[in-house]
Amino acid sequence: MTTQALWKRLSPLSLGQMGTTLGALLASHAAHAVNNLPGGPAVNQLDLHPAVTQIARDQQWLHYFMLVICTVIFIGVFGVMFYSIVKHRKSKGAKPANFHESTTVEIIWTIVPFFIVIGMALPATKVVVAMKDTSAADLTIKATGIQWKWGYDYLKGEGEGIGFLSTLDPAQREMSDSGKPSGDDYLLKVDNPLVVPVDRKIRIITTASDVIHAFMVPAFGIKQDAIPGFVRDTWFRAEKVGTYYGQCAELCGKEHAYMPIQVKVLSAADYTAWVQGKQKEMAAAGDDPTKVWDIAELTARGAKVYAANCAACHLPTGKGGGAIKALDGDPVVLDADKTKQIHVLLNGQNNGAMPSWKALSDTEIAAVITYTKNNWSNKTGQLVQPADVVAARK
Repeated sequence: MTTQALWKRLSPLSLGQMGTTLGALLASHAAHAVNNLPGGPAVNQLDLHPAVTQIARDQQWLHYFMLVICTVIFIGVFGVMFYSIVKHRKSKGAKPANFHESTTVEIIWTIVPFFIVIGMALPATKVVVAMKDTSAADLTIKATGIQWKWGYDYLKGEGEGIGFLSTLDPAQREMSDSGKPSGDDYLLKVDNPLVVPVDRKIRIITTASDVIHAFMVPAFGIKQDAIPGFVRDTWFRAEKVGTYYGQCAELCGKEHAYMPIQVKVLSAADYTAWVQGKQKEMAAAGDDPTKVWDIAELTARGAKVYAANCAACHLPTGKGGGAIKALDGDPVVLDADKTKQIHVLLNGQNNGAMPSWKALSDTEIAAVITYTKNNWSNKTGQLVQPADVVAARK
């Protein structure tokens, strides 16, 4: 609210009413106040995130080292320049010197910058080389950027074989849609955080399934682009148990702001317990693609898949929003040829506006298609089995 608008609102009121109104406004502001988020951003933060890895500390030291050198150069160069302007100005009767060149001066202004550049390059090279040394990792995890979520696959080390999608927590999206943000972790909390053990070297392999994303966690000192068709890597060794936050740092589409990264660093014992629990959960949730489902149970399963992955764009009502197509009454959804909708989910369409959902299981894709074909006004009675999706993937 501008000062002018506030004054217009208060001008007809008595002093007592003004006090009451101002108190209400201040209380409303206090209700939206946030605090520093451990492992994430701080209120009015000016410095880099508190480092929890050696690489992050080295980056901070390098940052200040370069800042000091640049400040000294700035003061030296501009100090001499302004001193010369003031000391040798025409109004004081200064006469310009009449010389063409000085070998001594040219040697000095060649040698001095050379040593400055070497003094900056050596520590910078040391840090950059250390940042790229992903060898001898205890745990290797692939992070796949997907519009607009992260897919994590544990490729090597304890937890090998675990894989899941990490999406913005639904409660966070509801707060954003309602315009009522709340909590210190607003738009940073996810439903399935990345979990790693403390004091272990973690190699992160990045790629993407659609557009360029970037995996960034400031407290770890890591930021690596995730590019479709390419594999990049980075690493970190967290030295402190806790929860740390990051975000996709590459503008990747309209939902870019809803693609956070949340990492839980656990003790060795707690991490082992998490791995065992996750493996049991995956085994229990494992779907047999040859299983034949009835329409009721498949639709119920599809409702959950839709709420977690599709409702953000197509809305719970199926009506879509803006440029997003409505699924309620959509010809492809209503078409008796179910392979059309299967191919849309597997391959995407409209140049990535509708992303590929190959990361979902065959049963999940079959379930969500069955749900859309039999929800809202779409009472087709059509059923898509996981086997249909398996056939379409070939």
